[in-house]
Amino acid sequence: MFGTRGSGVLRFYYYWIALFVFVIDYVSKKVIESKLELYEIIPVIGDFFVITSIRNRGAAFGILQEQRFFFIAITLVVVCAIVWYIHRNRNGRPTLLIGLGLVLGGAVGNFLDRALYGEVVDFLQFTFGSYVFPIFNLADTGICVGVGLILLDSFLSMKNENQETSDTREHDGQQPIQ
Repeated sequence: MFGTRGSGVLRFYYYWIALFVFVIDYVSKKVIESKLELYEIIPVIGDFFVITSIRNRGAAFGILQEQRFFFIAITLVVVCAIVWYIHRNRNGRPTLLIGLGLVLGGAVGNFLDRALYGEVVDFLQFTFGSYVFPIFNLADTGICVGVGLILLDSFLSMKNENQETSDTREHDGQQPIQ
């Protein structure tokens, strides 16, 4: 389904995923900037889910405020590493490549905000009882879902490798490692 041998549109699907995340993040941030005043709140699902227009000069959850150049440098390194890794493993497992595409799109989305404005537009806010989850954006969502897929792929790869090792030992007449 996601093979890279063909010359069709899905050939470089991981970059299309990155572009999709980048575009929806960019458009959503522009809509928030143009339609809402800073700190304006729009209830979507009661108090559980609200749109809240804020600006974040730090990283996830507002940590490391005012470290713009640090984040720009780190993001450049991460983006280059992801592109290099994708290029080297473009025929790899789809779960890993999809995860990397999501992280790449989210990283570039937040990078653009930091590079141009020194801050990131955040607007998605969820409240669970008395706990208010830190406000985030769609780039952050792409990064988190992507990291989740990368971890899932790593877990499944380890499980498959352990199963193959166990199967090989059984075929060689050795006892499986417990």
